[in-house]
Amino acid sequence: MFCRHSPENVRVFGACHSAASFCAPQEKPSRGVLFSGQSPPNKSLGMDLKLMEKPETASPLLQPRKAAHWISIFILALTLLGWEVLTRLASLPAFILPSPLLVAARFWQALGDGSLVRHTLVTLLEVLTGLLAGSITAMLLGYAIAKSRLFEQMISPFLVASQAIPVVAIAPLLIIWFGPGSFSKVLICSLIVFFPVLVNTVVGLRAVPQALYELMRTLHASRWQMLRLLEIPAALPVFLGGLRIGATLSVIGAVVGELIGADSGLGFLINVGRGQYDTALVFVAILTLVTLALLLYRLVILLENHLLAWQEHHS
Repeated sequence: MFCRHSPENVRVFGACHSAASFCAPQEKPSRGVLFSGQSPPNKSLGMDLKLMEKPETASPLLQPRKAAHWISIFILALTLLGWEVLTRLASLPAFILPSPLLVAARFWQALGDGSLVRHTLVTLLEVLTGLLAGSITAMLLGYAIAKSRLFEQMISPFLVASQAIPVVAIAPLLIIWFGPGSFSKVLICSLIVFFPVLVNTVVGLRAVPQALYELMRTLHASRWQMLRLLEIPAALPVFLGGLRIGATLSVIGAVVGELIGADSGLGFLINVGRGQYDTALVFVAILTLVTLALLLYRLVILLENHLLAWQEHHS
């Protein structure tokens, strides 16, 4: 196929050792055999294979994620130790600042009688329902705002005004209007989740390059195909960033409603502990809320890693 004696071809295919070895016909090596016949092994190829070998992995303790994990555990242990030392040195009564040991004992007591699990499930259901309802509403409204400047100019003053009013201020009104049941707590959750998800949805959709829209039009993509193949994947990283914020704020929304008026939930448990001067129970409820927020935040990160795996693949 190539000129047998052309030195240009020898220079182009410089991986060969000589023009004769390149141009001479060679037999196909048998399956599973790297070299065949009497030809000497290619030393450069052997060096390349060594370079392609998987490098030795570093020790797990030296990896950044492992190091951060151990540092977090160390800080937590140091905080608990300082808390215990403070309660012993200051000789504070348990109704002012209980020690970590008293909080742990109260935790096992509430876990054993089932009250902690029951109230946690109530709050978790309100949080998940409010997060889902607020996120879906924010996505739909955010898509309409991103596609219509006129609609944005009409509705943006009302959205900004709604965020100027603290949720704590309107929560009593919502409980009066809709009752002390779960619906009012879900509504408060949805309101507190709504705005950050809405803003990130609008920003993500408007960040899609116009050139990609032109490319989809030249391919005669339908409106549904443009949404599914272009707009959703492009806006997804920004949207999930807003969902991270909303996942943690949803816990606050549920507890605010339960503190104002409820007969179940972790906010109700805080009110019970406060009324009985059972400060250890208050700490148990607060730490359970923190755990719920961390779990929801971690769940959004796992969802983000799953949905955005294509970014790491292409990068």
